[in-house]
Amino acid sequence: MGIKTSIMGAALAFSLLCGNAHAAQCGNGPGGFNAWLAEFKEEAVQSGIRRSTVNSALSGVTYSKRVIGFDRNQKSFKLSSEQFWRRRVNQAMIDRGRRYIAQNQRMFSRMEDRYGVPAAVVVSIWALETGFGANSGNLPVMQSLATLAYDCRRSEFFTRELLAALQIVDRGDMRPEQMRGAWAGEIGQTQFLAERYLNYAVDFDNDGRRDLMRSVPDVLASTANWFARNGWRPGQPWGPGTANYQVIAKWNRASVYQETIARLANELAK
Repeated sequence: MGIKTSIMGAALAFSLLCGNAHAAQCGNGPGGFNAWLAEFKEEAVQSGIRRSTVNSALSGVTYSKRVIGFDRNQKSFKLSSEQFWRRRVNQAMIDRGRRYIAQNQRMFSRMEDRYGVPAAVVVSIWALETGFGANSGNLPVMQSLATLAYDCRRSEFFTRELLAALQIVDRGDMRPEQMRGAWAGEIGQTQFLAERYLNYAVDFDNDGRRDLMRSVPDVLASTANWFARNGWRPGQPWGPGTANYQVIAKWNRASVYQETIARLANELAK
């Protein structure tokens, strides 16, 4: 299934789900979760996802108080830019990133030719998101997304993500048990949410799979593809006030994170 078809499928699925007059109601505690999940399963099937996929992917899924705790306690984004930088970046990270770029120049040359995004930018994302793939998260994605889709704070957003995650399984990209990630359902080494995975993941190592869990070429090229398709301007700077910085801002809404991405990319480009 092609990327365009996937985008249309996700949009149709959510349109059908939201158009259901008996859509499952969100809640603010575990009490109504099981009833919500039962309704959601039926609505997901009605949206076009195979019943076998829905049943296998959501079997045994329970409400996670731990995920809700993470959602309500994102303190790192309340730090100053300098505090955030010191907490997230050190010289060892900078040295490792520079070394990886130097050792993989052929791959990055191909990547930049195709997408126009410098190695320093995508490696900066890779380093900050998961420490070069070391900390991708081990929470079950389906449980995280189901919990957040049920929770009223951002129910609409995470309902779309849960449907997208089901589509990833439905089209055979991943099995439910393989989908483990960070607390908000992020998948892979640069922490793509499910819709982002559907729409931007690429098979850069040409093995027939878009593997954002284990294939570093796929991970980095998919990240470059996201930047390219969100307005990156090749050959132009990326500091605050530039058009490319506005693209960085689309990656993460936290200003301290945006500033750190750009600053780390500058360090890696030296």
